[in-house]
Amino acid sequence: MSRIVVTGANGKTGRVVVADLLAHGHEVVATDAAGRAGHLSLADLGTTLLIADLTHYGQAFEVLQGADAVVHLANIPAPGMYTPAVTFNRNTAMNANVFLAAQAAGAGRVVWSSSETTLGLPFDTPPRYAPVDEDHFPYPTTTYALSKVVGETLAREISGWSGIPFVGLRLSNVHTAGADGPGDYAAVPGYWSDPHSRKWNLWGYVDARDVAAACRLSLDAPVEGAQSFVIAAADTIMNRSSAGLMAEVFPDVPVRGELGEFETLLSIDRARDVLGYSPLHSWRDHVTP
Repeated sequence: MSRIVVTGANGKTGRVVVADLLAHGHEVVATDAAGRAGHLSLADLGTTLLIADLTHYGQAFEVLQGADAVVHLANIPAPGMYTPAVTFNRNTAMNANVFLAAQAAGAGRVVWSSSETTLGLPFDTPPRYAPVDEDHFPYPTTTYALSKVVGETLAREISGWSGIPFVGLRLSNVHTAGADGPGDYAAVPGYWSDPHSRKWNLWGYVDARDVAAACRLSLDAPVEGAQSFVIAAADTIMNRSSAGLMAEVFPDVPVRGELGEFETLLSIDRARDVLGYSPLHSWRDHVTP
């Protein structure tokens, strides 16, 4: 059993990550900037919620005392929620504070949520090739994406100073299933009539349960230095072939290798090889194609 600090623990993804780590025998210190109505204590998950503002280094340092590792999910989760400057400043401050506090506290590993947006999203400008992989980085088009690119640079440098492995997870658009229904997946059929509606991330997505598995696997994976990995579902969110989508929407973009019928266009090959990541969940489990 390890003592894992999870930041952003009361968010949509954070709660699933906390539950998964607890189910696998880890001690979890769950922290967030605020509670969510009905879930202030996370008692339903078997732990309590520590309120901390990670834009303050002192609070980040306190939270990380005694941690074996940190799973850092706390950030403004998408562009457009705050002004561009606020998004960049808050995300960069949180990432820098958590990374530096991990070094000061002697944590053994940092796993953190980077973003698919570092690869060039939204793809209003076509990608250079598909499936898009880790080498398409860096291509930030918003201050949100730029904050993640800066975070990856911080991770690389602080890892070099400290020797702590940093694992950045370039998460695709996270979906969760509802307790009694399809949850986020209920919207999926509405995408199918217009392939342009989801071209912004090459029709990618990922289930929160697969994100949780990726976080857990990253705690023990044979990673040195700072490395980042695309984390997406094994399929696209569309009900038509991946090759057909590329031919219709991005006809001039080179497609590398043979594509499976519905294969993701955000390559997860490196995550499979290094982390042992193997996504188990699909929208097809919740919605009829």
